[in-house]
Amino acid sequence: MRIKSQKDFWSGLMFTLTGAGFALGALNYTFGTSARPGPGYFPFGLGAVMALLGAFVVFESLSIDTADGDPVTRFAWKPLLTIVASIIVFGATLVSLGMALALPLLVVIASLAGDEFHWKDVLINSVVLTVGSWLVFIVALKLVIPLWPAFLNAAG
Repeated sequence: MRIKSQKDFWSGLMFTLTGAGFALGALNYTFGTSARPGPGYFPFGLGAVMALLGAFVVFESLSIDTADGDPVTRFAWKPLLTIVASIIVFGATLVSLGMALALPLLVVIASLAGDEFHWKDVLINSVVLTVGSWLVFIVALKLVIPLWPAFLNAAG
């Protein structure tokens, strides 16, 4: 069988393997029930859906012709490493800086991965994501995540 779209084939394979890996990793945790899901419930479902979608993309890459075969071009290392660095910085600073500073820092660093950078867009994204994350994770789900920097909490 001939690959008719290299981009779709390799991206579909990546999604299939990543999804299968998460689904298999989630088998080490308890599933719980639909009413009270355990820690393995969501990662398994998300991994299975991701693997299925990836398999579908691989199937399409083998069956649907494209004009030039969609060749794979040069790998974009800078955006990948910038996004990974932003996630590492977020994880390393969340406890000390709190969500109010760590999340905007993540957005600013991740925004540097793109070809276009506009401060206005970055600030709007930072505010919307921080307020949304506060509402979902701290207010609605009642997770214990520091909102403000540790030095402000110690002073009060």
